[in-house]
Amino acid sequence: MNESSLLAILSGSAPARRLVNAGFHVHAKMRMRTLAALDPVREQRRTLRRLVSQARRTRFGRDHGFDAIRTVEEYQRRVPARTYEALWSEYLRDRYPVFEDLTWPGRIPYLALTSGTTQGATKYIPVSRQMVRSNRKAAQTVTAAHMAARPGSKLFDGRVFFLGGTTKLEEPAPGVRQGDLSGVAAIELAPALRPYTFPPLDLALESDWDRKLDRLAERSLAHKITLVSGVPSWLLMLFQRVLALSGRSTIAEVWPHLELVVHGGVKFDPYEATFRETIGSDEVRLQETYPCSEGFVAFGDPETGLLRLLVDHGIFYEFIPVAEYEPESPHAGRYWLENVETGVDYVLVVSTCAGMWAHVIGDTIRFESLDPPLLRFTGRTKYTLSAFGEHLIHEEVEAALAETAAATGATIREWHVGPRFAEPLGFHQYVIEFQARPGDLATFRSRLDEDLRRRNADYDAHRRPGSGIPAPALIAARPGAFEGWMRRRGKLGGQNKVPRMDAGGAATLDLVDYLREAKLVDDEALPGDPP
Repeated sequence: MNESSLLAILSGSAPARRLVNAGFHVHAKMRMRTLAALDPVREQRRTLRRLVSQARRTRFGRDHGFDAIRTVEEYQRRVPARTYEALWSEYLRDRYPVFEDLTWPGRIPYLALTSGTTQGATKYIPVSRQMVRSNRKAAQTVTAAHMAARPGSKLFDGRVFFLGGTTKLEEPAPGVRQGDLSGVAAIELAPALRPYTFPPLDLALESDWDRKLDRLAERSLAHKITLVSGVPSWLLMLFQRVLALSGRSTIAEVWPHLELVVHGGVKFDPYEATFRETIGSDEVRLQETYPCSEGFVAFGDPETGLLRLLVDHGIFYEFIPVAEYEPESPHAGRYWLENVETGVDYVLVVSTCAGMWAHVIGDTIRFESLDPPLLRFTGRTKYTLSAFGEHLIHEEVEAALAETAAATGATIREWHVGPRFAEPLGFHQYVIEFQARPGDLATFRSRLDEDLRRRNADYDAHRRPGSGIPAPALIAARPGAFEGWMRRRGKLGGQNKVPRMDAGGAATLDLVDYLREAKLVDDEALPGDPP
């Protein structure tokens, strides 16, 4: 038996678990007390100064005069906001895969691969040692928030189940590894913590997503799962396999010690009813998080249910009003915590301890409170429908779907919408995979259309008789339809997500063609207003 195996056995023993649990309860109180005492504006100012100072000798730092930067305003004058594509073409592409003293000091040890949600091209997101520590601190904060909200928590009596992609990483250059971000986390996990986590490394390395889900479900039945974390759609796939294998009707029956389900990556509203029904216990907390490949942005605040911005772990945040944002305008008005306002939709911009400077990650948020900084994730900058001039945004569609589902007794598992172009103009095509079907699909479609007309004046104008587009088409897809489509696209599992809105229509057409070819259309409401 080697030293690390012995350490794992000892650290996973019952006495050790009791000590770890007690220690984390102490940490939870201290961490939440620290967050409560923080001045978010002062902490963010300090964060930017530290980041700029650390990177002043890099190529990016020299190009942008980091030596002369003393204030946030000076930083914003010298460093334009950039999309990943701009950073890639200006700094990263010619040096890939070795990013050394380029935008961050030293050699970047990891590259998190992601295609994003709205485009296909692979992105290589730098993950520095400092970013590994930042992500670890964020994960500890999520745990602290839960344990502070539940003083009797015995989270570390069992195992924390991370449902991620394959942990197998490639090595494109000496000292550089690339792959799914969950692979980086698995490699960086200390041996003493392995008895507290699931899955084990051998299973985490599995690259076939279907086989991996089956094995995860089967082997998890033998463990005391106290927390499970992942992207909502993949969690539901896991839950279905667990229930099928166990013969039980709810997840709470299978994992009776489950305390917390951590979800993130997409808006949760359409999933919530299905999750609560599948889990089957109000004792299990649902906690939202806001992670992305560039860094961990926010965690679910137990008191309010909103997302609380993490201001003290190596990320500086800026915000561009959605109404003013144009990718071609690098010097668009940028705000930060000192001068943002509540109730305004902003494009999120981050500067990180991995050398992403004034980076537009493509998400939109809205503040509900500034002290503490509490926000809502509202969508993606590229998640809009305006093929016919209707200007529908992601948040409006998501809210309308949730309201319509509630009004018709339906629950939605997955959905997608995009334009279909036909004479004389075209229409919106919705595809929905229901967990619980509405009584009448045409009624569901009509109520959805009416709700969107109330929310959006442009859409309403384009829906008036003789003015443009007809009532949308709606396909009710059979169970597993989106899973099959994502598998065919090579986008199944891990951090991949179903694209919600398709501005151009190509993905929508591909989805509809797939559903018809695979005979996965369960029911359908054709475009056009009812007589």
